[in-house]
Amino acid sequence: MKLCRYGPAGAEKPGVIDAEGRIRDLSEHVADIGPDALAPGELARLSAIDPASLPLVDEGVRYGACVGGTRQFVAIGLNFVDHAHESNLPIPEEPVVFQKWVSCIQGPNDPVTIPKDSEKTDWEVELGVVIGSRASMVSEADALDHVAGYCVVNDVSERHWQIERGLTWDKGKGFPTFGPIGPWMVTKDEVGEVQDLAMWLSVNGQRMQDGSSRTMIFDVAQIVSYLSRIMILLPGDVITTGTPPGVGMGQKPEPRYLKAGDVVELGIEKLGQQRQEFVAWRAA
Repeated sequence: MKLCRYGPAGAEKPGVIDAEGRIRDLSEHVADIGPDALAPGELARLSAIDPASLPLVDEGVRYGACVGGTRQFVAIGLNFVDHAHESNLPIPEEPVVFQKWVSCIQGPNDPVTIPKDSEKTDWEVELGVVIGSRASMVSEADALDHVAGYCVVNDVSERHWQIERGLTWDKGKGFPTFGPIGPWMVTKDEVGEVQDLAMWLSVNGQRMQDGSSRTMIFDVAQIVSYLSRIMILLPGDVITTGTPPGVGMGQKPEPRYLKAGDVVELGIEKLGQQRQEFVAWRAA
């Protein structure tokens, strides 16, 4: 089952993607694709609805972030060996954990604003994990029981603020619009083996990242279990799990960063695609 949220920003409605790839309106059955809708029982109830029985949504409608009501947006860094190498950093012995502010979450195809005076805005295609039930001190064997599904995330990053402005990465990760999520959340039963999904990203039509979740250092079960030992994961929380090599910071002979007018397209096998135009910062 592919669940989405569609419509104007701040007024999104819940939807499901039918067999033809069209959005069907779920408003009669659920208020939102948020924490209350992600429990196993609720997902089972929604999956029993025939999408063909639901109202068809007009083509061209805006996709919002595929999950609403997210309270924690947690990220894992350096989770691919080759990406650690291109970043000139050692392979981590434990997951590198940081936060993306929930205020950065936006739709998958909405424009991304380059921060004021930024010269090092970068891209990162990542596998997103959506939590469906409360997880605290869970084992790796039980970790996936707490996962509702998966989605595409662009972990947009400002490297100057991430690396050169003190000891915490968070500052470079949560600028407004830096968290495109979606276009939909695919439930884990439909995804199947999550550790074997192709991942890619292009800038202005040039392929920059090609990878697979198969080469993650810490897999999804390890990440969920680890995080549940240092925090309580809540329904609707999103975990973004690291990027394969090919980010702008790692380009040779010189790094390559995003500028106004650049178009980034990215996708993950079975999870859909995103497209963002990067725009210059303007005073509100």
